[in-house]
Amino acid sequence: MSVNDPIADMLTRIRNAVLSGHAQVAMPSSNIKVEIAKILKEEGFLDGYEVVDGEKPTAKTLRLKIKYIGERRERKPVIAGLERVSKPGRRIYTRKQDIPWVLSGLGVAILSTPKGVMTGVRARQLNVGGEILCKVW
Repeated sequence: MSVNDPIADMLTRIRNAVLSGHAQVAMPSSNIKVEIAKILKEEGFLDGYEVVDGEKPTAKTLRLKIKYIGERRERKPVIAGLERVSKPGRRIYTRKQDIPWVLSGLGVAILSTPKGVMTGVRARQLNVGGEILCKVW
């Protein structure tokens, strides 16, 4: 199946897995998806991630372990919301001084900058702007 927006597909798969209470979710892997998963892991939204080889030599699968808080019946997901900002039909770019705050700093904005994929806080520290990929809270 062909996907026009792989990042939106990734966020939708994570959102659906969180809403249905799954422990992990799998999707086709790409470099930018791995970078986003790495940021989500560092920020505490995921328990972990791994890239697994598929049946074909070129096909790799990205598995994300979703993080929950609490015991079995009362557990709540750490991820409360995901939002795709820049889309293939409408790219959203920002300057370093206009990088958005997500829920007054409780969430993260993930940007694609000339220095790589990073959070909005890190982009402010490095004084770079870029394309706002998504917001997670």
